[in-house]
This record gives sequence, C-alpha cells and structure tokens, in this order.
Amino acid sequence: MIGLHTLGTICETRVSISALRLQWVVGRGAPRNLTKLGYEVVAIFGPTASGKSAVARRVADALGTDVVSADALQVYRGLPILTNQPAEPTHLVGIRSLGETMSVGEYSGLAHDAVDHLVATRGTAVVAGGTGLYLRAALADLEIPPAVDAAARSRIEHAYDGDPAEAYALLSELDPAAAEAVHANDRRRVVRALELATVGATLSPAGDRLWSEETRWPTAIVGLELPKDELERRIAARTDEMIRRGVVEEVHAALRGPVSQTARKALGLDELATLPVADARERIVVRTRRYAAYQRKWMRRIPGIVLVDGNRPVEEVADAVLDVARAR
Repeated sequence: MIGLHTLGTICETRVSISALRLQWVVGRGAPRNLTKLGYEVVAIFGPTASGKSAVARRVADALGTDVVSADALQVYRGLPILTNQPAEPTHLVGIRSLGETMSVGEYSGLAHDAVDHLVATRGTAVVAGGTGLYLRAALADLEIPPAVDAAARSRIEHAYDGDPAEAYALLSELDPAAAEAVHANDRRRVVRALELATVGATLSPAGDRLWSEETRWPTAIVGLELPKDELERRIAARTDEMIRRGVVEEVHAALRGPVSQTARKALGLDELATLPVADARERIVVRTRRYAAYQRKWMRRIPGIVLVDGNRPVEEVADAVLDVARAR
C-alpha cells in the first residue's frame, strides 16, 4: 500500500501497478535512482484525444497520488460525455453547475489548494489538461487581471460604440503601453484595456508571467506528441464514440436548464443542439482538429516542456513520463 511521501523522495513499500510493467515505482530499500523524484508536481499536457487523461491516471497510480484537471470545460457538471470527463474521480472535475461561471482566477485558487494538499499528503501531485492557460494557472502564481463588474463594462462598451476614436484616445492617456499593444479598431481589446485601466491594472504588464518558467513547486512538464494523422483518426473515433454513448441526449437535457456563457464554450454544444446528427458529427470533427492544432502550437511554447512519444500503449507513455520525473 502506498503511504505518505516526503518531499522529493518517495518512501514506502514496493508496489506493482497493473497494466504498468513491474518496476520499482516506490519502495523502502529500492535503488535510490529509481525511487527519487526530482519534482513535487508532474504536469501532463497534450492535444485533445492524445490520451493525456489515461496517462495521467497511470502516472498518479504509480506515484500513489491523484490527478488535478486543468481543463476549462471539465469543471462543469451535466456534460460528462461532451467534455470527455475521466471516469475516475479527479480533482476539479464536475465542480460547477452549467449555470455558473468559472474564471481563470477562481480556478487558479482551487487548483493551488488541490495541488498543495496532494503534495503535503502524498508527496506528489499530477496535473493534466489541454487548456493551456488553465495549466499555467494551476502551476504558477499568475498575475490575473481583475474582473470588472457588468455595469462598468456596459458603460465602456457604450462609450466605444459611440466614438471609437475618443475611447482609444482615452486609453492612450490612461495606459500608453496598452494602447500601443492594441489596434484602435479592436473593440474587444480596447474595451478590456479600458476596464483594466479604470481599476489600476493594465493589459500590458511589465513581465509576461504566462510564459515564465517559474512554478509554485518544482515541476516536470511533459507534452504528448502524436503524428497528425493519428491524432485526427483518434478525434474522429472519439466523436463517434460520444454519439454512441448518448451525447445528443446529454446536450438537449443540459440545455433545458441555465447554461452560462463560459459553459457554452464546450466544443460541439451548439452543433449537437441545432444540427442533424451526421452534420453535427462532421462539424465537431473539423472544429476539434483545428483546436488540436492550436493546442499543439501552444504546447511548444511552454518553457521547459519535455515532449514524449504519445503514440504508444498507455502504460509505455506513462513509463516515459515517470522517467522524465525521475531525471532531474
């Protein structure tokens, strides 16, 4: 049985994880080079359909810990099929009703609590996700811009719509750096920059913390690489499996109640609600491929990430991730 861990060194009995090859994962008396982890957090990132949830679960089981989800849509209850929620209990999955919102700032605090608890009680935490910003929010102390109330936003939007040039001139006066970073005709970003300027924040901070290598805990970040054609095959197969499992009925049931603007971003929600199944299926496959391509680009921008071949059996990919976590 896997017990508590000391920070940095796992110290309990030898275990054999089913579906993983028999190995010294943990163990009192096992060779130190196989039982010592160099990191308190193992983060696994990959494009949709890359198998990261299954890999994360194998890694967490091997380390005697749990998984923290870094997915912007898996936080919602009511769409488990559409949002591909893992079958096993996972931190920060299904914690909000569809009518509620979830901001990056809110998620960050919850993720930090979950990670800190796992490190304190298990010695290690595994973080897995395909939402890049949420992954960084779980791992680092990001400088999240403050939220602005709806009334203030409405006033700024009204001012911009009445005279875009004047609104941009006001931004240039209040926050010259932000004005240089946005175009006068970009309504959304000018409005957001003015929102922030009115509360003493800025859209253009001095340091880009999002891409910083700083993390709250020593962290091994691993990315799952798959050939484009294999990823596209998996996306199509997974879409067909979602339909077989009843995703159409799930979506229609969910839409009978309130759905927040953030929850409505679930990929495929609108298609399944409004189109014939065959048409919705094709649209979802195309959109998911585009999203996966975006995720792959995002993955390559993560500082310090180690890419591993994800086009192998899950147990082999999990072993490769564990090797990275031991290699510090």
